[in-house]
Amino acid sequence: MSAQLSQNLLLAVPLAPLVGAVVAGFFGKAIGRSGAHIVTCLGVLISFVLSAMVLNDVLGGARFNATIYEWMVLGDLKMEVGFLVDGLTAMMMCVVTFVSLMVHVYTIGYMAEDPGYQRFFSYISLFTFSMLMLVMSNNFLQLFFGWEAVGLVSYLLIGFWYKKPTAIFANMKAFLVNRVGDFGFILGIGLIVTYAGTLSYNEAFAKGPELAKLVFPGTDWMLITVTCICLFIGAMGKSAQFPLHVWLPDSMEGPTPISALIHAATMVTAGIFMVARMSPLFELSDTALNFVLVIGAITALFMGFLGIIQNDIKRVVAYSTLSQLGYMTVALGVSAYSVAVFHLMTHAFFKALLFLGAGSVIMGMHHDQDIRNMGGLRKYMPITWLTSLLGSLALIGTPFFSGFYSKDSIIEAVHASQLPAAHWAYFAVVAGVFVTAFYSFRMYFLVFHGKEHFHHKPFPPEDDHGHDDHHGHDHTPHESPWVVTVPLVLLAIPSVVIGYFTIGPMLHGDFFKDSIVVNAAAHPAMKVMSEGFHGAMAMATHALTTLPFVLALAGVVVAYVFYMVAPSIPAAIAKALSPVIKVLENKYYLDWFNENVLAAAARGLGTGLWKGGDQGLIDGVLINGSARAVGGIAGLTRLLQSGYIYWYALVMLLGLFGLLTWQLWPDLAGLMGR
Repeated sequence: MSAQLSQNLLLAVPLAPLVGAVVAGFFGKAIGRSGAHIVTCLGVLISFVLSAMVLNDVLGGARFNATIYEWMVLGDLKMEVGFLVDGLTAMMMCVVTFVSLMVHVYTIGYMAEDPGYQRFFSYISLFTFSMLMLVMSNNFLQLFFGWEAVGLVSYLLIGFWYKKPTAIFANMKAFLVNRVGDFGFILGIGLIVTYAGTLSYNEAFAKGPELAKLVFPGTDWMLITVTCICLFIGAMGKSAQFPLHVWLPDSMEGPTPISALIHAATMVTAGIFMVARMSPLFELSDTALNFVLVIGAITALFMGFLGIIQNDIKRVVAYSTLSQLGYMTVALGVSAYSVAVFHLMTHAFFKALLFLGAGSVIMGMHHDQDIRNMGGLRKYMPITWLTSLLGSLALIGTPFFSGFYSKDSIIEAVHASQLPAAHWAYFAVVAGVFVTAFYSFRMYFLVFHGKEHFHHKPFPPEDDHGHDDHHGHDHTPHESPWVVTVPLVLLAIPSVVIGYFTIGPMLHGDFFKDSIVVNAAAHPAMKVMSEGFHGAMAMATHALTTLPFVLALAGVVVAYVFYMVAPSIPAAIAKALSPVIKVLENKYYLDWFNENVLAAAARGLGTGLWKGGDQGLIDGVLINGSARAVGGIAGLTRLLQSGYIYWYALVMLLGLFGLLTWQLWPDLAGLMGR
């Protein structure tokens, strides 16, 4: 097998969906709706097949790290497009393209009646291209291009129904919050360029030990710590970590397929991937790792609490995403980068499955998203029910399911960590197991079991496509068409089995050997885990006696009792804990704080700069002030312009007298002194 991958093959991976996006976007009217979905699905299919071929070659030892196109050179600084393909990249390429392909096929059914059909396909293919450019990059410039491109396309997709005020508010919120994170990200890249003098990953990593000896100017902070924290602030925005998570639940205003695409395999995992790729730098700063660990633990636990009180089916899954991203971030903080990426992979499959399953339920419920109006859908939507059950079991970490292997590995890694923040993080991830199981099966039971609440319910005033849905047909659920159910089945398969087959090589083998760097002496979590690993089967059977399994089972049982057996209990608890519920309903008042404090401060600062700086200093002093000064001087000189010749002759004589006096004064002074 070749030890070097083909450059042309690698180029085709991101370019295939880009071509589909361009054709559907610019020639959508000419090729029609069927033409748009054929060309985009074909482009992503080609990309997936080629990615699978790349992964197969990488497993055989092939690698690629080279410049594709040199844009410009500034002194020693090279700005270029280049690909770095190793185990980490190849895995991400396959996950991104497979989930994207499933979303493309699913969209054919979900968006069938939407007037923006071609535009939507163009956007999601462009989204896929952007993410592929991000994960395949071998330099910080291309990384930043992909980083901003997925942010831009997510803005377009969240606000896809641009006539809905809530959608416009949501996409602007996502855009602004991500700008905060991206500011930190570009500062981190700037520090690397300034002190390492390069945009190349490998060159920057090679200079890491030198950077670790430097102090940030004007402070006693270590430069590497400041750099890593700045990079992680970028990840906090993109991967929705507290407190920059506030955009993600509101992004549910977009169509369901993009919820799956954003929350499963693309945008929100970009930050996790980036920190894993930057492991040679993060390993040099325990302070930065503790910061990552604390933020991840807060997100994992407290975002899970918010999932408990949600009644919109998509928002329950969205808060689940926030919590699981927190788990991945915790793994990064304890230097278990491969575990974080492993959970990223398993999560991509079962979370895409849950989102697309939620979309199928929404279609069956005639675009009613309130889980309180559902119940008993199991017999009406058997495929959606079964696949959603499998996704939920994977999410809560049921032994033998894919989510179990990655989630339990995170808990083990945190337990083995020696970092100061690991104690708090361990409590958060263990408590989060119960919380996740409770809100996941609360949704599952309310949607698929129990009493049918949809009879005689009025239709929503406006459906998910922005159209009135009052057509007189019975409000009875129905199974979705095959273009919706086939992606559900295909996503359910890896959600169940992929963890079992990949945990050995990915976590305890050498799959990531040249992708991820860990200082085992300082951060022994992975070493301790590997010593206690005796195979996927043994891990699953042993888990049946552990605390996480007991907590997950307790969460399912409590959800069943609360919502199937005795629904009066959660009502009584909500009444007794009404202050707590109010805090949760207001999302810890972070939105209020952002809108009323930060936004007010920003408006005040902006108004001060406008009034004082722009109008007062620039317009009033520099521009208008200089004009007034010139006008005043001109007014004075105008007094000397009388128009009489004798006046001008007199002035000339006086001027000549003054000039001669100035020139001859030294001689006159000398004569007078004698």
